[in-house]
Amino acid sequence: MSAVPVAVPRSRTTSASVPRASGASTAATATDPALVRRAVKAAALGNAMEWFDFGVYSYIAVTLGKVFFPSGNPTAQLLSTFGAFAAAFLVRPLGGMVFGPLGDRVGRQKVLALTMILMAAGTFAIGLIPSYATIGVWAPVLLLAARLVQGFSTGGEYAGASTFIAEYAPDRRRGFLGSWLEFGTLAGYIGGAGLVTLMTALLSEGDLTSWGWRIPFLIAGPMGIVGLYLRMRLEETPAFAAELEKAETNRPKVPLREMVAGQWRTLLLCVGLVLVFNVTDYMLLSYMPSYLTSELKYDETHGLLVVLGVMALMMVVQPFAGALTDRVGRRPVIAAGCAGFLLLSVPALLLIRQGGLLAIALGMGALGLLLVCFTASMPSALPALFPTRVRYGSLSIGFNVSVSLFGGTTPLVVTALIGATGNRMMPAYYMMAAAVVGGVAVWFMTESAGRPLPGSAPAVEAGAGTPS
Repeated sequence: MSAVPVAVPRSRTTSASVPRASGASTAATATDPALVRRAVKAAALGNAMEWFDFGVYSYIAVTLGKVFFPSGNPTAQLLSTFGAFAAAFLVRPLGGMVFGPLGDRVGRQKVLALTMILMAAGTFAIGLIPSYATIGVWAPVLLLAARLVQGFSTGGEYAGASTFIAEYAPDRRRGFLGSWLEFGTLAGYIGGAGLVTLMTALLSEGDLTSWGWRIPFLIAGPMGIVGLYLRMRLEETPAFAAELEKAETNRPKVPLREMVAGQWRTLLLCVGLVLVFNVTDYMLLSYMPSYLTSELKYDETHGLLVVLGVMALMMVVQPFAGALTDRVGRRPVIAAGCAGFLLLSVPALLLIRQGGLLAIALGMGALGLLLVCFTASMPSALPALFPTRVRYGSLSIGFNVSVSLFGGTTPLVVTALIGATGNRMMPAYYMMAAAVVGGVAVWFMTESAGRPLPGSAPAVEAGAGTPS
């Protein structure tokens, strides 16, 4: 079979008759496996860095409160620290509205390089900020500014990274390759939280407060340089390169109105899927350690170690679950996760409330395995909702609006519900409500496993032949 070169380096098209999405060319794009692996590594590293910061900030919050908000009131310090943390979520949709359309105009690779620079700079800057004792009120002001830079940049990170992998991956392996994006998330969180836990054990409280807290943030500098190097070595995705050819210009302009008004039904679907994904994610990985300590009076160190163990378990299962979505489809796996959270949230939380280490580990482990249904599916399912022309922009907007409204607010809302009702089963009920919303979204979504992305040519691995 003859091969016809295209404008994308290290890829080719074959002129065979293949199944295609609406508006896509019938010529299949054959991608270089080595190039695809580099793309996955570069995208996953950015996600890992984002969640490395998340893990560090969450686990070292008490120390940061003493450094930047020395009011003498531990509760006020912690609230002020998490207030600066929450501020990053407020600007995420703004970052999505800027970086998303920019990614659809100038290219995925350029924007992902820019978000990597901003994320690394924001995190690194926190490690350089003088304490409140040194510069007074400017210390919390600079901390807030750095957090806003981080939040703004992450507004374009997840959608861009998942789009980048999805547009590089062969249709039949998109689920497996996309699952490594969330593998990076888990690795980053474990790395950040584990480093803080180790430092807390090795350093005295005085050393941790005076200089030790800076180390995890300063590590972001070298991590950012490595990530930027990997992303700068990559070429533009074949799907975007083909879009440029169709537009006959290097600057295809996509109005923001087209990304929102023209995609409003799909955006609602995206918001629903991201809601169940992020509510359960933040509930398990962010809120449950606090729930174990504050509501159940469980030992803090043991609670954190249980959560880290659950994430390690999820990392092991993640690639296999991603491969499973390629075989049985995204919809069945996401639906299984929704059904599992609807039916098992209450039993799992009852186990956790028993208070014994084994019971807590079983309950948390069950919730973690259910969460894998989403972490393994969403990186490939979400980009497949939108056509190539608006994929980065529309996904950035839908994803970040949902995360800001529902995911990032989960700990706050659940804490408030427990306070108002006195019912400590509220975490289970909240996850069940999210599962219902996710189930409705799954009902209306179209299966994308093994199929070309909307508006793109079919993609096959070089040497694998064309799909039948």
